[in-house]
Amino acid sequence: MNLEGQSKGVDLPALQEHLCGMWSRKEQEELRQFLASSFSQMQVPLAGLLGFLQGWLTVQKGKSSTLHQFILTEFMRWRTSNPQASLNGLREEERLRLQKKALGLLTDSHPGYMDPLLEIYQLSSLKRPLLLEHVDFLHDCCCFKEALVFSVKVELQKDLEMEKMCVPLILLDKLSLAELYVREHPDLQQRLVSLLDSWCEPNFNMQALLSQYPDVVLSKHQTDQIQPKLLSKHVFRLMEKFCIDPGLCSNSVYKRKLDSLRFLMYKTFGEKSMSEENWRDHVQALIEGNTELQVQLVQLLVKHCSLQTAAQWAAHYNLPRNRLPLGVWDKIQSLSRKEQLEMCFVSGPPESWTPLHSDQQKYYQLPLPRENVLFVESLNEVKQCREAVLKPGCVVGIDMEWRAGFGTVSSQRVALIQLAVQDRAFLLDLCAHAISHHSTTVNFIRALLSDKNILKLGYGMSGDLRSLVSTWPELREEPMKMEGVLDLLHVHQELQRCWLGNKGCRSVEVSEGPAEKGLSLLVQQVLGKPLNKTEQLSNWERRPLRTSQLRYAVTDAYCLLDVYLVLSRDPKAFGLPEDLRSIPSAQPAKSREEKKLKEKNKQSKRREARQKANEPHSMDDCLKMTSEYEGPTITPPELRVVCDNMLQGLGRFLRCLGVDVKMLENTDDHKVAAELARAEGRVILTAGQPYQTACNCNEYLKLSREDMTRMMKERGLLQDIVSKRDDCKPQDETQAEYNSWRPPEGPEFTPHCCWAPRTALDPQTFKFPSGAEVQLETVPPGLLPRIPVYFICTGCGKVFWEGTHFDRVLSQFQELLHVSEDAASKA
Repeated sequence: MNLEGQSKGVDLPALQEHLCGMWSRKEQEELRQFLASSFSQMQVPLAGLLGFLQGWLTVQKGKSSTLHQFILTEFMRWRTSNPQASLNGLREEERLRLQKKALGLLTDSHPGYMDPLLEIYQLSSLKRPLLLEHVDFLHDCCCFKEALVFSVKVELQKDLEMEKMCVPLILLDKLSLAELYVREHPDLQQRLVSLLDSWCEPNFNMQALLSQYPDVVLSKHQTDQIQPKLLSKHVFRLMEKFCIDPGLCSNSVYKRKLDSLRFLMYKTFGEKSMSEENWRDHVQALIEGNTELQVQLVQLLVKHCSLQTAAQWAAHYNLPRNRLPLGVWDKIQSLSRKEQLEMCFVSGPPESWTPLHSDQQKYYQLPLPRENVLFVESLNEVKQCREAVLKPGCVVGIDMEWRAGFGTVSSQRVALIQLAVQDRAFLLDLCAHAISHHSTTVNFIRALLSDKNILKLGYGMSGDLRSLVSTWPELREEPMKMEGVLDLLHVHQELQRCWLGNKGCRSVEVSEGPAEKGLSLLVQQVLGKPLNKTEQLSNWERRPLRTSQLRYAVTDAYCLLDVYLVLSRDPKAFGLPEDLRSIPSAQPAKSREEKKLKEKNKQSKRREARQKANEPHSMDDCLKMTSEYEGPTITPPELRVVCDNMLQGLGRFLRCLGVDVKMLENTDDHKVAAELARAEGRVILTAGQPYQTACNCNEYLKLSREDMTRMMKERGLLQDIVSKRDDCKPQDETQAEYNSWRPPEGPEFTPHCCWAPRTALDPQTFKFPSGAEVQLETVPPGLLPRIPVYFICTGCGKVFWEGTHFDRVLSQFQELLHVSEDAASKA
């Protein structure tokens, strides 16, 4: 018997079985007393504990690890009243032997062992080479997590390679452990962020990285996490968390700016919800000093705007000829010097304070004249504003504006504070150096927000206050007590709950265009018309502000007064309590917990449903399910549906099968689905928000390679290219000719579509009668030598061709597409 591991004549395996029995019978109090007695009887308690744990791992392998943890916890509790059970009373040789034995136990034991054993056996006091040797041993055993956690516990980061310790865990989707590793080491934090940023480089070779770690085997999910989109998000999060200079993360910053540039292009030229003035302000700030982004802008302008606009921007930034898209350089040469310098930056006529008549009919209108709006830029004007606002019983509408942080990591800083009272409005310019950080301005806003005798109205004020604290750090150092504040966001949430509960509140007529949200929706619901949010994404740091910006800023603050006035006059009509300030600012804690539990149950049910749906079904199962259906049958073209974006995969499959499917445009509100369903007799398939896909037109124009080449040349999208198949002849419109284009070994089928005549395409404008223009820019030039025939949708102008996956699709749907079995098997 091993005296270190036994308790005076008690057999260790028998003791372990006895403990297991007590644990399984949940006799914890008896077990606690038994362990305390056993520890006291051990000749060398520290040696006995190790022998016990080591024997447990070999004799009782597979038993619950919670009992192990319980035993360690009880030993530490027992040791507090038995201080003699420590390493201090042992000889140096015996002490080192026990520490090495405890160190070896960490390799194969449960993670819960680490902290207790580190404390009990003072493993941090071991010599550094011994600790480093153990880390290497853990790494060689592919215990990457244990190696990293152990090195952090004994503070070995400065003696180890950060990449060696962190990269395997990052690849295994455990970035949080890498963050733990560098937590208190600024130099390692910088190296970690730079490492992640290097993986965002366009030419980053994932396979070359994996070859350096052959023992790391990744799942599909883990592999999918190593992509620039997700990595750049981590880089920006860590840049902010560790206060890293963005200049060290050029790849991620470039990617975010490029994404922002594409977003701005979409908002302006696609969705058309951003004015070109706002677009220019943001784009100039975004691409300034970055040639690559300037080149990307020119390419996007060629695609989404016009060749002349692209040429003007290219000329302004003096971009080299070899970086420009086809046709841009020639266009620059044709522009006059004046046209080159204009770059579309010429300002229009002075704006009027009175909005356009169409806007007056459509949107809520500010009742204040321009002379009642004071733009506050000096300390005297701040004092004038203070005297007008800091009055007991006063009701003040408050809002704040800051510049959208496209492509930046810095926190948002307030550029403008809007304060509205009944007959006046004040715009505090925090970009004006005279007042931006002056104590007079800071103390004024602090006094206003803290005065319980002044009612302050806002909407979503938590975001405003976060930006205000980022602007004025003194508010963080000396937090202010907010009193007399009514956040109409909470009132709006209560109003929405009332309406959803069908308590008989008034209905709201929904206007055309995208659905309103936020403050604009509240104004529409209470006052009848929404806000004009065109200037929402303005550059609020530009000076001077445009008249439309000033009007927008004042309106956002003043409308709060009108909303409050209507709601407070007759709150019962809206299902609200008499005292609007009695509405809670958030759900009770219990409700939040119930909501989390409910959401957790929902997710569990979704997982079960997905697993069930993904279970393979035999042919007999399919036949059984088919035979059980007794309703009427229809052919695929007779099924007419409208899908949203969450069901785009289903929509594609249905279209492959011949079902008449429509998808909502990207900017469409979901009510469009209802309108389409009513107007066209369609079934709504929905699982989320709408999304833009193909136009679902049933008419196509077949175009030969020669015609496609000619059209692309005329548009400047193609330089001289020689066809590799001069013997390709024009095709006629017969079905037999269509199938003859397929490879001889490929399956044949009958497409259910209409072929448009060649005369349907205007030879000058390349447009169809529907107004759709052929999307020539989507055809890669390298495709022309390989693809003989192209199919153009007459509804949207999109160009299609038979790709490498065409045969696979035919094989997948061979029965429904009437593909012969022989042909399908060949495919």
